[in-house]
Amino acid sequence: MSFNKGMVRVGAGLPGLLKDGYKHLSGLEEAILKNIEAIKKLAQITRTSLGPNGRNKLVINHLEKLFITSDAAVICKELEVIHPAANITVMSVKQQEEECGDATNLVITFIGELLGKAGDLFTMGVHVSEVILGYAKAYKKAMEILESLATTKANDLYDLQEVSGLLMPIIGAKQYGSEKMLAPLIAQACLSVCPRRGSKRSFNVDNVRVAKLVGGSIKNSKVIKGVVVERDTNGSIKRMENAKVAVFAMSVEASATEAKGTVLITCAEELKNYNKSEEKLMDEKIKAIADSGVNVVISGGSISEMALHFIEKYNMMVLKIVSKFELRRLCRAVNATAVIKLGAVSAEDLGKCDLVEVVEVGDKKVTVFQQTDEDSRVSTLVLRGSTMNILDDMERAVDDGVNTYKTLHRDGRLVPGAGATEMEMAHQIKQFATQCPGLDQYAIHKFAEALEVVPRTLAENSGQNATKVITALYAAHDKGQSSGGVDIIKGGVCDATAAGVQDLYFTKKSAFDLALEATLTVLRVDQIIMAKRAGGPKPRGDNPNWDQD
Repeated sequence: MSFNKGMVRVGAGLPGLLKDGYKHLSGLEEAILKNIEAIKKLAQITRTSLGPNGRNKLVINHLEKLFITSDAAVICKELEVIHPAANITVMSVKQQEEECGDATNLVITFIGELLGKAGDLFTMGVHVSEVILGYAKAYKKAMEILESLATTKANDLYDLQEVSGLLMPIIGAKQYGSEKMLAPLIAQACLSVCPRRGSKRSFNVDNVRVAKLVGGSIKNSKVIKGVVVERDTNGSIKRMENAKVAVFAMSVEASATEAKGTVLITCAEELKNYNKSEEKLMDEKIKAIADSGVNVVISGGSISEMALHFIEKYNMMVLKIVSKFELRRLCRAVNATAVIKLGAVSAEDLGKCDLVEVVEVGDKKVTVFQQTDEDSRVSTLVLRGSTMNILDDMERAVDDGVNTYKTLHRDGRLVPGAGATEMEMAHQIKQFATQCPGLDQYAIHKFAEALEVVPRTLAENSGQNATKVITALYAAHDKGQSSGGVDIIKGGVCDATAAGVQDLYFTKKSAFDLALEATLTVLRVDQIIMAKRAGGPKPRGDNPNWDQD
């Protein structure tokens, strides 16, 4: 074959189709089983963190920030997974975190277990299509069982004691031993900002804030109706009752002209008059603010010394908040509107707060904007602990609790916890598998075995013999005890519903939905084709023989 000048010689097959430097993996060994192995390794990392006795992971990210946590969403995010198939799992975990804020570890553990069981079937000679069909049938049956187990429902989501009881298993899975102290605090924070009965407004997770102050212990934590700003005021006034708050989304200082100019001063009298005119202008502006009824000034930028002098003169409290997000939350808490012009503030833009005061917590001074009436737009949970790492992990537990309360408003149905739901599903699906005539019954049976991973992990993490516990659970469920779960305290089997260990139906369903979608997506992949990475040569690494050169 002849080529004209300028034409590119084309080879046959993939080398002629793709650019040089590509990678191509196909078939059972190279593509499918390698994808399964990568996801299983990721699931093994997070699996030991499942449940109340789950262990923490110490993760150091690319910025050398330290994380000590058992939260699967944080672990997956900070590990920076690059494997394409494992990334599908990470995306499912992120979606579960955004949707429900809980059960992220269940998603990744169940995906790893389903794919591991599918790998066993492939080595036995079962075709991929049979596995996919069997998993789809088993999932449909599992959802029917899950629906039948959701017999109880939250009665009153405005009752502090009931909400605390519902949140306790969720918090106990993250902060085991501290749930009795944390759950009532989270419930109190949620109820203080929850819209009243019959209101069209929905519960907003962002209205519950967390302030982390190092020192003390979890027993010193408390809920404040309002906002806690982690800094001191700029002036000498540290307390103001019945505050009228003016928020300026700008610096409180003399405005500079857009055009640059030069002022020529020839004598001391001219300099004195120049300063007086500037002071007079600032005095007029601050006086106009004070005449509006304002006694607390919030600045979104710097505060000049001259402005601070006149604010003190008119007995007003002043505070600088640089973060625009914190400024917006404060506006929402005191019902104020941020203005962009220094001067008199209209009554519509003014915010109201029952008490603004500076409080010393440990060795740090914080400013508290507190509403003493029943209704509060924002509530803040002040967490105390010995180190910032502990406080960060407590904050993640609080975030899970608040999201759980939001999910309860969407669907208040509950299912037995402690692995009881998964065991009942596994028990019934195994019976269902025997009634299916095709090869897909093997996949259905493996789906049931994959569900055993939750009670098995709970038993292993609590130091029990997992095989004995699983056998005892099957015996209990054979007798009709559908709420039989793992007793992590005494060992053996317990009645999860009677013990008050219940999970949210909506959270469980969402986790199983996402897990199955991710599993089937990975199983349908039979080839991996990766183009050459863009960019120049890799930077040279450290010289291993630096001490010999």
